[in-house]
Amino acid sequence: MKAIIGIQVDNRVSEAVKLQEILTQYGCYIGTRLGLHDMGEYKCLNYGIVIIEVIDKINEIYDTLAKHWNVQIMKF
Repeated sequence: MKAIIGIQVDNRVSEAVKLQEILTQYGCYIGTRLGLHDMGEYKCLNYGIVIIEVIDKINEIYDTLAKHWNVQIMKF
């Protein structure tokens, strides 16, 4: 089974290190990772979303991320 997990990051500056640590911890189970944020008029805004394709340990990864961020999951 695979899943897509979307992670809402409200403060990229303060949350990036923790998110990176978790994604690195589960790196062998993440097939694809995409980060999106709004560029605004002339500046990089401080919020965004990260979308990951999870190959295994879906519930464990979801639960770990949900402790820190608003996450949504789609299993297929």
